[in-house]
Amino acid sequence: MAKNIYVGNLVWEVTADDLLALFQEHGGVTRAQVITDKETGRSRGFGFVEMANDAEAQKAIDALNGHEFRGRALTVNEARPREERGGGGSPRSSGSGGYGGGGGRGGSDRGRRY
Repeated sequence: MAKNIYVGNLVWEVTADDLLALFQEHGGVTRAQVITDKETGRSRGFGFVEMANDAEAQKAIDALNGHEFRGRALTVNEARPREERGGGGSPRSSGSGGYGGGGGRGGSDRGRRY
């Protein structure tokens, strides 16, 4: 079974090819990617490497966690599954509109006792 590895604290210039070369020293790599910002295209400073062999993957994690690469100590560990994010949308998305109507006095006097 393939093991997905998180690689953090990367310098901005690191590419997927750089990760591939670094991890291939420890075993067979099936995929390497650096995560980029969707708007700017700039690296977000982390990536993922997938290795087919669990023993080789563990060897790579042990060897590279804390290893200095291009001036930074890498954070390398087994990737955790991505957490579910909230449903998004506003609390008013139920279709009620969110604004009251009528009343004749306007919103600024609403609730005021005379």
